Amino acid sequence: MITYIIRRVGQAVLVLVGVTILVFILEHLLPGSIARAIIGPRANSTQIAAFNRANGLNRALPVQYLSFLGRLLRGNLGQSFKLHMSVDAIVIHDLPNDLLLVGSSLVLALLIAIPLGVLQAVRRNKLTDYAATGVSFVLYSMPSYLLGLLLIALFAVNLRLLPAEAPQAPTITGVLADPAGLVLPVLTLTLVTCALFSRYMRSAAIDGLAQDYIRTAKAKGLGQRAVLARHLLRNSLIPVTTLVGISLPGILTFGLIVEQLFNFPGIGLEYYNAAVTGDYPVVFGVTVLVALATVGGNLFADIVYALLDPRVRYD
Repeated sequence: MITYIIRRVGQAVLVLVGVTILVFILEHLLPGSIARAIIGPRANSTQIAAFNRANGLNRALPVQYLSFLGRLLRGNLGQSFKLHMSVDAIVIHDLPNDLLLVGSSLVLALLIAIPLGVLQAVRRNKLTDYAATGVSFVLYSMPSYLLGLLLIALFAVNLRLLPAEAPQAPTITGVLADPAGLVLPVLTLTLVTCALFSRYMRSAAIDGLAQDYIRTAKAKGLGQRAVLARHLLRNSLIPVTTLVGISLPGILTFGLIVEQLFNFPGIGLEYYNAAVTGDYPVVFGVTVLVALATVGGNLFADIVYALLDPRVRYD
């Protein structure tokens, strides 16, 4: 197990180094130059030269990359020239809101999708399965912004039960003080994620029900609930584990469209605003952070794989 983890960590480090190289190259491919992209198209040569000296952009590219890498290793993701604050401060300020929004929707989706997928597998090709499959296909194929707009039209405009806008408080405490405003954003993300998870869970459970160990457990006299809980569920969770690992970086960006739609103060909204206004340090800083979260999520999935199925360690 230790050797397996060390091997996976080594692969993760190589991927992260590749991502930093790619981001560094993209920074230097900005139209004109980094200085002109940040200062503005009206910047003169004197201003550009002063900016390059102040930020070390007049040095050789290998030296710039090493400086860039060292800054990242110290946890410095850059400085926003539009907001006049560090990218680290922006992330620290907005991350609790994203954890609340995306994290709660992810947990709710798992709590719904896992038993729903098992139920569909057990009642395969029956009315329950057909109904759940139809709803899942509709939700999975629907863009999140369209689903959000439909929920706003129904619950906020027609029924007037919920606000159309998310809580606008800048802190997590203020957001929690307006739980009604969280319902529609969380519901939007939950429905889309649940549709995806339930489809994978159904397929994995159907495959599991056809395995010999399930028939052996039934032959030993175990009841259906015991067979499903002790034998089927653990093996069926392996594909879902992949989705959960991939979804971890979504805490930073998965809610981007939903945050913009409901004007929710999170990293996704900051990322969108930075891309629109040309605040490139924020864009690149969050990109590196998302890459780190993506690699970490996949590493988490690999380790959980090995715990759920020891055969994975030796492949």
